[in-house]
Amino acid sequence: MVNDKKMGEDGIWLYCSNSAVRRASRQLGQLYEDAMGDTGLKGTQFSLLSQIARSGEPPLKSLAEAMVMDLSALGHTLKPLIRDGLVELVPDAKDRRVKRVRLTETGIAKQKELTARWQIAQDRFDKAFGKEKSEEMRRTLAFISSQEFAEAFNGNKKD
Repeated sequence: MVNDKKMGEDGIWLYCSNSAVRRASRQLGQLYEDAMGDTGLKGTQFSLLSQIARSGEPPLKSLAEAMVMDLSALGHTLKPLIRDGLVELVPDAKDRRVKRVRLTETGIAKQKELTARWQIAQDRFDKAFGKEKSEEMRRTLAFISSQEFAEAFNGNKKD
């Protein structure tokens, strides 16, 4: 039997936190990318450029941890940014086995240009959702993205 209810009224996302967060992430990603215009970069790439800009020259492992990505996924996301001359990998000055990632001059300029567009999208979000609710949501999502939460979720947290 076909359910005649509107799909949004009784979706799995009303019962499953993972589905709800993923669904919201897809919607928000589309809205931000639309608001930012045709930049040639995906939202994940902009986030990565911005995190690199905030971190200076982070080691790949630290960057992957901050972005909650494995090294393979990070490498996949960095590849077009390296190809396009926005970032480069450099050996660590003290341990040449460690690779660091840094923005090139072109990358710095692109990140600054995109940040101005991102701010427009961010302002739209804050207006639609409410500034205080936006700040609380980001704090909540930061906790969900933390190692502390992962340990508690997996039952490894020491009380």
